[in-house]
Amino acid sequence: MDLESVVLGGFLATLLLTTLLAAAQELGWSRMSLPFLLGTMFTPDRHRAMVLGFALHFLNGWLFALLYAWIFELVGRADAIFGALLGFGQSLFVLITLMPLLPYLHPRMASEHQGPEPTRALEPPGFLALNYGRTTPLVTVLAHFAYGAVIGYMYRLGA
Repeated sequence: MDLESVVLGGFLATLLLTTLLAAAQELGWSRMSLPFLLGTMFTPDRHRAMVLGFALHFLNGWLFALLYAWIFELVGRADAIFGALLGFGQSLFVLITLMPLLPYLHPRMASEHQGPEPTRALEPPGFLALNYGRTTPLVTVLAHFAYGAVIGYMYRLGA
């Protein structure tokens, strides 16, 4: 496994994914902020949550880059197309499985079944994260598609 290309590819891919998701949020295409969701799992302070969440999001990006590299090595293929397909699969897993589970894991999020409590301030994402906007699933899929393509491309270069 070429760790140098994993670290660089993971950094660039996570930078792109984070930028695309932040741009979509600023353009009103989605209300979802993954760094904010991650950060508020650990602190109720919204400002600290963004900084902590951003750091955790980048760490996750690198960890997933390692997973992608392991899959590339296992399959014997590493290129932008295969990476993009892995990113597509990851986005489907996130949207279909993880987002609906988030209210049960997140200490500051209302659930789909109970509604908000005085100490819980975050809206649950719902299936496909549709509670955060109709185009959130599309934005999420495209951002993860790009993430995987960059890692696949960078890993191929480093191999």
